[in-house]
Amino acid sequence: MPTIASSEPASKSLFGRVRLGYLLAESSRLDEWRKFAAEGLGLHVDIPQPRVLACRIDAHQRRLIVREGAAEDVIAIGWQLDDEAALRLALARLATRGISVQEGSTEEAALRGVSRFWFFAGPKKLRTELFTDAVLCDLPLQMKASGFVTGAHVAITTRQPGVLQAFWKKVFDARLSDEIEDKNDRLNLDFAFLRLNERHHSLATASTRGVRWNPLRTQIHHMNLQCASPDDVTQAYFRCRAMGYPIANAIGQQHPNDRELSFYVETPSGFEFKLGWNPTVVDEHTWRTAK
Repeated sequence: MPTIASSEPASKSLFGRVRLGYLLAESSRLDEWRKFAAEGLGLHVDIPQPRVLACRIDAHQRRLIVREGAAEDVIAIGWQLDDEAALRLALARLATRGISVQEGSTEEAALRGVSRFWFFAGPKKLRTELFTDAVLCDLPLQMKASGFVTGAHVAITTRQPGVLQAFWKKVFDARLSDEIEDKNDRLNLDFAFLRLNERHHSLATASTRGVRWNPLRTQIHHMNLQCASPDDVTQAYFRCRAMGYPIANAIGQQHPNDRELSFYVETPSGFEFKLGWNPTVVDEHTWRTAK
């Protein structure tokens, strides 16, 4: 493990040095996942070993990994830090808060397509993983989509939105972009959108209004990928609909704040996948948080 400093200069910040790297899910429906990812979403899909499905969208060897298992859920989210200094800073902050961090094994790192990684139980006990160096692949991508813009976000339902948001603000210097109210399946929900870089949000929280409860079985509500063109979004939408995958939200600007053109589709494991195009990019000099 990198050496952990006992203290950190007040000027140090992780903002702009962290981005979503990969998502690891577990499912007994690998054949359905292969069709969904390759034929529906249009991703490049590899089967690097028995009982493992791995998706590429760029030079990273792995962006979405699904291994065989019974969870039918996301079991880990990997966040990439810019360099060793950023990693040491994150680990020092976690240690200060008494959060136990362990280094993953060589075999686990290979599954994720990274050289090394560290993990801990984050808010909601969701396994959170940190890495700096991804394994790269220079083989041509075979995708139905024309391409993807690097970066993504996840949305998580929580009974303790304040706790979850405070964790990401204090440990990773996340900034609140804005908050909105919305309805989902007749539920009144409060959404908060946190950014770790110039993306409008890398992490969103959703919580029920009034009595806090978790309306979902799965750890996350959805994972998002940003397409290179609006045609990629519309064509994926038509493919997913024709293949019979449940469409949670048809194409449109789902949120009034980030204005991304997108649709939501249910994955074979039950959580949702969002494909979008052209979300808001935050200018730190002019952005004003709205509520």
